[in-house]
Amino acid sequence: MLSRQQKLLVMKIVSLFSVVRGYNIPIIVLAQYLSAIFILAPEKRALDILLDFYLFLIVSASAITIASGYIINNFYDSQKDLINRPNKSMLDRLVSQKTKLTVYFSLNFLAVLMASIVSWRAFLFFSGYIFLIWFYSHKIKKYPIVGNLTAAFMAVIPFFAILLYFYNSISFEEIENHRSHFAVISAHAVFLFLLLLIREMIKDLENLKGDLANDYHTIPITYNERVSKQIITALTFLTVIPVYILVNIYDVGYMDIYFYVCFIVLLFFLLYLWKSNSKEQFLLLHNVLKFLIVSGVFCIVLINPSVLWHGRQLISNY
Repeated sequence: MLSRQQKLLVMKIVSLFSVVRGYNIPIIVLAQYLSAIFILAPEKRALDILLDFYLFLIVSASAITIASGYIINNFYDSQKDLINRPNKSMLDRLVSQKTKLTVYFSLNFLAVLMASIVSWRAFLFFSGYIFLIWFYSHKIKKYPIVGNLTAAFMAVIPFFAILLYFYNSISFEEIENHRSHFAVISAHAVFLFLLLLIREMIKDLENLKGDLANDYHTIPITYNERVSKQIITALTFLTVIPVYILVNIYDVGYMDIYFYVCFIVLLFFLLYLWKSNSKEQFLLLHNVLKFLIVSGVFCIVLINPSVLWHGRQLISNY
């Protein structure tokens, strides 16, 4: 049996895991590696990418920075979360605010240190990313539109980190040769950005009471829920543009199956959105979008499934 102190320590570890949303971090790491293998550097061997030490540092720095971002966001939202997420908030409060800040600064230092080993450009990139996350949590997130745009943009930034890593050595003369590749990458990024932006706006509807009590000027508070739903509907229809580019102009292998399923799900999503008026209903919509985003990560392998077959053969040879 565990002693009382040991139980408290375990609970604090679980609490810190909840604060940094440790369940999200492996998904982010997986998404970066899959993007590198199937989208950013398809001409390279998957094994070479997985064994790239500097890429490992970039991915690790991204994961650590995101974890620290969750901490500072939790720090500033502690009062709001008591209303919006009372159960999670009580678990998160097992770790003191002082401890959260200590872990926050330690993680940021580690992320910047890893980035500096890669290059001075990576150092500046992650320093700016860390500052943007803090500024968003402290100020920007309280304001309509710009707060939503910034939140969605910050979620896409880790993919720009590995994009810059792979294309850092390309000269301006060679950019023309990679134009189609950049178009595919940009279309994927825009589609992901739109899904994340829609999710952020759903969260505003979901957290209406807590935002109102803490003077957050989100779209449903500044205007009304109907305006927020109209914007979400427009953004959902805008996802047609990047998907059309990916499916009809460029080759994304079998991943077009994922995009077709997305369209069907998003149509039902919109129908349910206009019938929703409670926190529970908006939470369901939030989870649907989260499922689409996470499943999109795993579906990246559909671009070229043969990589998996070759990988299995390589492992069996050992």
